[in-house]
Amino acid sequence: MNDAKTKASKTNAHPPSADEPVTGEQPHAGSTFGLAVGSVGVVYGDIGTSPLYAFREALHHTASDGLTRAEVTGVVSLLIWTLTLVVTLKYVLFLMYADNKGEGGTLSLVALVRGALGRRGGFALIIGILGASMFFGDAVITPAISVLSAVEGLNVVAPAFSHYVVPLTIVILILLFAIQSLGTGRVATWFGPITAVWFICLGLLGLMHVNDDPAILYALLPTSALSFMISHGFLALVVIGSVFLAVTGAEALYADMGHFGRRPIQLAWLTLVFPALALNYLGQGALVLSHPAALENPFFLMVPQPVRIPFILLATIATIIASQAVITGAFSLTQQAVQLGLIPRIESRHTSETQAGQIYLPRINWMLLIGILALVVFFRSSSALASAYGISVTGEMVMSSMLAFIVVWKVWKWPIWVAVAIVAPFLSMEIVFLSANLLKVFDGGYLPLTLAVCVATCMWTWVRGSELVYEKSHRENIPLSDLLKMLGKSHPVRVNGTAVFLTSDPDIAPSALLHNLKHNNVLHAKNIIMTVHVATTPRYPDDQRVKIEPLSDDFVLVELTFGYMETPNVPRALAECRRQGIKFDIMATSFFLNRRSFKPSPQSPMPVWQNRLFISLTRMAANATDFYRLPSNRVVELGQQLTV
Repeated sequence: MNDAKTKASKTNAHPPSADEPVTGEQPHAGSTFGLAVGSVGVVYGDIGTSPLYAFREALHHTASDGLTRAEVTGVVSLLIWTLTLVVTLKYVLFLMYADNKGEGGTLSLVALVRGALGRRGGFALIIGILGASMFFGDAVITPAISVLSAVEGLNVVAPAFSHYVVPLTIVILILLFAIQSLGTGRVATWFGPITAVWFICLGLLGLMHVNDDPAILYALLPTSALSFMISHGFLALVVIGSVFLAVTGAEALYADMGHFGRRPIQLAWLTLVFPALALNYLGQGALVLSHPAALENPFFLMVPQPVRIPFILLATIATIIASQAVITGAFSLTQQAVQLGLIPRIESRHTSETQAGQIYLPRINWMLLIGILALVVFFRSSSALASAYGISVTGEMVMSSMLAFIVVWKVWKWPIWVAVAIVAPFLSMEIVFLSANLLKVFDGGYLPLTLAVCVATCMWTWVRGSELVYEKSHRENIPLSDLLKMLGKSHPVRVNGTAVFLTSDPDIAPSALLHNLKHNNVLHAKNIIMTVHVATTPRYPDDQRVKIEPLSDDFVLVELTFGYMETPNVPRALAECRRQGIKFDIMATSFFLNRRSFKPSPQSPMPVWQNRLFISLTRMAANATDFYRLPSNRVVELGQQLTV
């Protein structure tokens, strides 16, 4: 069966207000405070571990010829104002209002734009493909650098332990990925409180050391950052590439907003996360000003000697939580990409009976682990890996800003000059960050870029190939209306029960139906032509999910619509058909699927390499029976060979 075509839904015409968010944010169970605490563990896990390495890496670029006080203050100022401009202004106070029925992330923006522009929104799909592919580059690097940086804290306590950093990191990562199949529901209840404790400790550590050199408070002035950039010229661009490590979790903040809601995430950032991060960077700067030798590892050297080992343990737990957030984000993004038709169907397992968003994707899980372990073995330290970090995230931020511009202009219906005035400053800043990170390409940055190019190529190949298959099927098959007229004259043999034929195009006769008539010469007493649509909203109302259209006395067309965040459970949706008058017994119902195999065609519009890649992707697709949650003992698959 072909992948379902995307079905557009209504988009929001105005920006949100304080009283009633026009974008349709979904209500969340629990108090705002409780949700804010929970969001700390999931949403801010990644950005919360950046103090382990961001300040150290940024300052190392200026340390070769001796540090000056202005350089230390300038780097801290860059860190704090980057957090302010990128995270606070862009994501927390602006982009989180550009949600799609409460869901955020690059693909949610794509869905909004395509819903507003219709057929003209093809370029938004390209931007979304690029943004999503870059997220996967980030998903591979984040667990590797986070866990490595935490385990390296043991070098401060016992330098002889350095030989065991990589093996211990590998063991932690393998255990983390091994438990993914169990589900994160129970573990997640601990994530929020533990990470909240982590941020409190970050703030207290910084507060303890600000008095080491109170002059560090000049870093709170934007002039300190501007003076540093003006005085250091090209070197400032190199430093900015490392400063960006402080905001690498900002995209996850936006992508995960559907789990907790806008207000709890904003509350957590403004009252806990941002103050704690700012204090910690100020403390690290004051420590280096008073003790320049602390530049070796300023974060762990801030920790008092008696509690250093317990703090390293807490840091390791915090990095594991940060890694978990990226892993679940990769699962969610993959599910969205499948539903939007960007990649083949992938096996997914629900790990919770009550939380729809808790899923486990075995293939993605183990592919991520292999990539992460390869990075750990290849780079062997967080400092070396920092060179590869940042490019994919900055690229994804640029994509989200471009899509946000269209949302402000076309979805919120604001004048184009207002949209430019709002988005241009963010986009300009992110282009500077992207330029700075591109300087790392030959030092390791080629790895996430290569991964992103591979993912983007696969996505575009799947989209293009699916379109060609759809066009060919529509061109070669007979219209369903013509088939029904012929059946009315031929009177084939009837058998009891109901047959359900799944198809992506209800206007043409399903191939499985034609093959069944050709080879079995029978027709069921009741026949359902079923099409599964994916809406541009994350979830679709149950009372609007099913649309029924009688075609004849024994044929009926059923259209099912699911949100791109939902699992298309066909049998459960069919229960609604029973309530609307279609009588059938699931145990007397057969589901007919068309299993296609492809071979390359010399006349294919796609290049030979892309043609073969598409065929390989079709072989990787998960079984439609599992994907649509069909009862396996009621499924009949009929084969068909096509050239593409």
